[in-house]
Amino acid sequence: MGQPKVFPHGTTVYNPEKCWNGYTIVPTINDGVLLFDMNGNEIRRWKMHAMPPKLLPGGYVLGQSGFRHPDYGMQDGVNVIQIDYDGNIVWEFDHYEEINDPGRDHRWMARSHHDYQREGNPVGYYVPGMDPKPLEGNTLILAHRTIHNPKISDKRLLDDVMYEVDWEGNILWHWSISDHFDELGFDEVAKTLLFRDPNMRSSDGGVGDYLHVNCMSYLGPNKWYDQGDERFKPENIIFDCREANILAILDKETGKIVWQIGPDFNASPALKKLGWIIGQHHFHMIPKGLPGEGNLMVFDNGGWGGYGAPNPGSKLGAKNALRDYTRILEFDPITLEIIWQVTPKELGHAIPTDASKFYSPYVSAAQRLPNGNTLITEGSDGRLIEVTPDHEIVWEWISPYYTHSKPGEPTNNMIYRAYRYPYDYVPQEPTPEEVAIEPIDNITYRVPNAGAFGAKKVIEVEGSLPYYAEVALCVATDDEDDVVTREKVFDVDKEFFVPMAASDFEVVTRSDIPVLVLFGAERCQHCKALHPVLEEALKEEFDGKFTLRYVDVDAEKDLAESQRIAGIPVVVIYKDGKEMQRFNGERDYDDICDFLEDALKG
Repeated sequence: MGQPKVFPHGTTVYNPEKCWNGYTIVPTINDGVLLFDMNGNEIRRWKMHAMPPKLLPGGYVLGQSGFRHPDYGMQDGVNVIQIDYDGNIVWEFDHYEEINDPGRDHRWMARSHHDYQREGNPVGYYVPGMDPKPLEGNTLILAHRTIHNPKISDKRLLDDVMYEVDWEGNILWHWSISDHFDELGFDEVAKTLLFRDPNMRSSDGGVGDYLHVNCMSYLGPNKWYDQGDERFKPENIIFDCREANILAILDKETGKIVWQIGPDFNASPALKKLGWIIGQHHFHMIPKGLPGEGNLMVFDNGGWGGYGAPNPGSKLGAKNALRDYTRILEFDPITLEIIWQVTPKELGHAIPTDASKFYSPYVSAAQRLPNGNTLITEGSDGRLIEVTPDHEIVWEWISPYYTHSKPGEPTNNMIYRAYRYPYDYVPQEPTPEEVAIEPIDNITYRVPNAGAFGAKKVIEVEGSLPYYAEVALCVATDDEDDVVTREKVFDVDKEFFVPMAASDFEVVTRSDIPVLVLFGAERCQHCKALHPVLEEALKEEFDGKFTLRYVDVDAEKDLAESQRIAGIPVVVIYKDGKEMQRFNGERDYDDICDFLEDALKG
């Protein structure tokens, strides 16, 4: 949608009774790190950089002094620093790589980007009983390294690495994703495309940002490891690759990738049900002690990502997975079942017609709060919302900090990632007053000198029909739940067409007697039309010649997918475990008889 020219900034909605109240910290786009309370009162702003800022007990902040000049660096943080509440640097690490950029930087750099974690807390946001260590402990850092690996590409590559340093700055552990390229599951089409164009960026004379890892955290204590699953050791590291649509967990001890989904989300029925995760950010495990503990959470941006076959939205196959809206997913790491989600639909917007009203194609995050709410960073619009498990927005804040652009140049108020922390993390400040903010009535609200809502006179036009609450749009809305619960239009004769579940499918279809399976649904008008004609033909012309079964595609989605049922009704003949023939849609009596006769001859 187009953004309105005039709209309020700061806190616009606040229900103290339903929120998990505390301080919020954000990196502004050009004005440093901002700490503010629930009402949007700006408590402190530090002129530093952070990708992202993380608050530690005692009012300490993790961040960066700045970034390598863009002529040579692509999101390369020069260091990782920790400041006290007054801005004094109390810890710094930069000795990862010595940089000599002609005419620019000559210094040691951490080349840090996107994430870092301090020992004591696995994810960087507040978890009861898991406070990060403010003045000691190890720090895990996500960083870059420029490489040339001809097995991946003939171009120079921006490799993603992770390393752990102690308080004294000693590197204790190091891992590079390029060493595990063969574990990532790219098919030959994707490998060929990636070899030719590994997402080339202009920095440093041209370098391929081929994976773009944008988050990294420890799993921390969790129920899966407690139950004996070694893939989920607390010290293992969870991360994602934004450009490749890959989400994974690595074993910190062996370096091997031990859990992964993507890059192909059509690889299994469970992945198809989960749906394509595209251009994602902030993939992590919800820590123990928070509602949803052990589930995985991801900001599934949508937008564009991946390497593969060309399609109408991707002429060459780069960034070939596309979706113009965002999802927040909380899902089970074993079954991949979605436990909770936020999509445009949950926020009151139809998909796809109004789906872009919840859409951040880059940056962004989601934090589970102790009361079960979720803090969402809709980053590209500089918008933060706190939503309840029932999807009620109980707090909203819009960043008033924009890029320092010249007139006529693009501008934005992007927020990379926000975090909410308890008040006692900042003992230097008194506990703020919490004052409710009722949402503005957008229908009647007017800026000064604008006309009031409502026509001066309303004219009734004779013969006009009533206005319907549901209006047919030019584009069909994608609402699976409504399809499934659509009003039943007929009854399948289940004594004649015996219902069959996935668990019975292989046994039934192995018969040496032809098995006719009707795939359909009682909500389907075309199924309603076919059903009596098919039943009549079978009774009158082919009595006893077929074993007859019915599959409800709404109840047996995985079975329908495995049998390539794209639309209904579909009639399929099986024998000896093999499909013999099929037809789709409605048929008249004679066509059905011809089809059944051919099936018996086969």
